[in-house]
Amino acid sequence: MTLAQLISSLNLEQVQGGKECLEQVVTGLTADSRKIEAGFFFVGVPGSQVDGVAFLDQAKEKGALAALVSQNSDIPASVKDSDFAVFRSDDVHLTLAKLAGQFHPVHYQQIAAVTGTNGKTSIASFLRQIWTHGGKVAANIGTIGIEGPKGSEYGGLTTPDPVGLLQTAQRLEKEGVTHLALEASSHGLEQKRQDGLSVDVGAFTNLTRDHLDYHKTFEAYRDAKSQLFSRLVREGGTAIINLDDPEGAFFLQVAKARGLRCITLGQVAEADLHIKAISFDGQRQIVSLSGLWGDCEAHVPLVGTFQASNALVAGLMAYAGGMERDDILSALAELKGACGRMELVGSYGADAPVYVDYSHTPDSLETALKALRPFTKGRLIVIFGAGGDRDPGKRILMGQAASNAADYAIVTDDNPRSEDPALIRAAVMEGVENGAEVDGRGKAIELGIKMLKEGDLLLVAGKGHEQGQTVAGKVLPFSDHEAIRAVLAASDKGRIL
Repeated sequence: MTLAQLISSLNLEQVQGGKECLEQVVTGLTADSRKIEAGFFFVGVPGSQVDGVAFLDQAKEKGALAALVSQNSDIPASVKDSDFAVFRSDDVHLTLAKLAGQFHPVHYQQIAAVTGTNGKTSIASFLRQIWTHGGKVAANIGTIGIEGPKGSEYGGLTTPDPVGLLQTAQRLEKEGVTHLALEASSHGLEQKRQDGLSVDVGAFTNLTRDHLDYHKTFEAYRDAKSQLFSRLVREGGTAIINLDDPEGAFFLQVAKARGLRCITLGQVAEADLHIKAISFDGQRQIVSLSGLWGDCEAHVPLVGTFQASNALVAGLMAYAGGMERDDILSALAELKGACGRMELVGSYGADAPVYVDYSHTPDSLETALKALRPFTKGRLIVIFGAGGDRDPGKRILMGQAASNAADYAIVTDDNPRSEDPALIRAAVMEGVENGAEVDGRGKAIELGIKMLKEGDLLLVAGKGHEQGQTVAGKVLPFSDHEAIRAVLAASDKGRIL
């Protein structure tokens, strides 16, 4: 496609260079200066650290066809008033997403996105499984990467950049995928990374303190999340809202103000799908429901009442897209947990299970531990830490959450990043009443497993699916799963799933 065709629907101002570039063929689109090639359209996104306008020299030298920058960015003197074509936009983030949608067009039968502090990965994975059970060719993209008909691919960002996201979506469509589930992070929503897609169904799970290093206030964090309904879900689309969360009413109001079809879930009587009761049968939960689906039961083969809620949110997203209730209930009974989300990895002896969970906020950690309590006959032990270069205020809260819900806490390293791990651990320990501090995550896991007795349960929290640990600016190979399996494999008592 020519540059004129690519930007035809966008209100861009060309501030320098000739008009002849408009009839030339665009060979690629990128906001990453390292990926610029001849014929590319380079988008200089203004970031919190660096403004992409600084790379216009590089774009010109590499043969880029043209570049786009913000109205507020100063074009470098070396490029200014040259024959290199430069366009301006009032909203570069949104324009980049729209350009990505134009350059990598997709035509899915259904696209759904879920936001919230916790549960996004599980819900996106559950929705893919439900769709697949119903005969659809489905995939999900998010924190754990891509899950689809051809297996799983690990990824690094909950919401990839617009070009990477659309390239992936286009590739999956060519592989036959017709239904796509996405996680919508607060960063991704605020930076409009998914605006190149037409989202049919959006869902809200819950909201607790997280990412305040970026958003600064809880209200700003909440407002970023609410953009799923105020902007991203298409006109005439559907919003699924969990009313059991205190912020559910706020998100419902945003969705209604937009004119979206709204379906609510919760234990509150006014919910469209009312959770009347939850009972336990071994590792399975039986959820009694009324309302939208009539009087029925959902059998969810997962640990944790929050997982039952997550499963039902996914079920309602599928329902909004046209799936029948009975097909959804049948799919729920066969769900498998997402990688690193309340995942049973093995046991130390016949009755001392070891779980891995991604819970890395005070609320999610306490929620995960409370969910495991009904399945714990002896002591509930947790291994966790707190990330460096992130909201320091939640470190003591992490320690308090562990003390509130576990019998013994082992505080170790998460991703210390550029900070001193010992100082982070000390801050977490201020909130711990009964526990120990261990330098080194591998050593902590070994200690936690070896102190297990019959009836005890160990939760290794915080990193979930991650395959690396960021220490002093370097990403070192590390997997909770592998560390646990190594300890279990070295013991006669170890059992690996």
